[in-house]
Amino acid sequence: MIELDLQIASSASQLPSHADFLAWCSLALRQRTQPSELTIRLVDSAEGLELNSTWRGKDYATNVLSFPADIPDGILDIPLLGDLVICVPVVEQEAVEQNKIRLAHWAHLVIHGCLHLLGYDHIEDTEAEEMESLERQLLAEIGYPDPYRDNQYTDLIQS
Repeated sequence: MIELDLQIASSASQLPSHADFLAWCSLALRQRTQPSELTIRLVDSAEGLELNSTWRGKDYATNVLSFPADIPDGILDIPLLGDLVICVPVVEQEAVEQNKIRLAHWAHLVIHGCLHLLGYDHIEDTEAEEMESLERQLLAEIGYPDPYRDNQYTDLIQS
């Protein structure tokens, strides 16, 4: 079971539904046997820039930031997994610039962020290969093309 707190702190009007976010999280987190609670906060560029600067020392807004809950056992009586912060304008711009299916790009970034909350990473090549392979597999299960291909629209037409 997943409990999702979806916080909309963005002025964007065209966002995926709560049900979409919950489905993508459930897919990414299905390997967990225990209940999970997480927050997804949808932000505009100013907050995305502030958080990326504060936590990663980067002077730009990025698509998704993952904040795993690093709470020692026995401190809280809730299964808190962590938080994702998704910068809406960055996601939307990337989908257009990379010629990606909009909802497929959203799904990819939510799944990517959830995998980070589970401890997956992509710093080392072998870690990146494992994480990207899992992302491809999960997205294919819901009918979305490989997010690491250049043109998802071509993939969709050919399938």
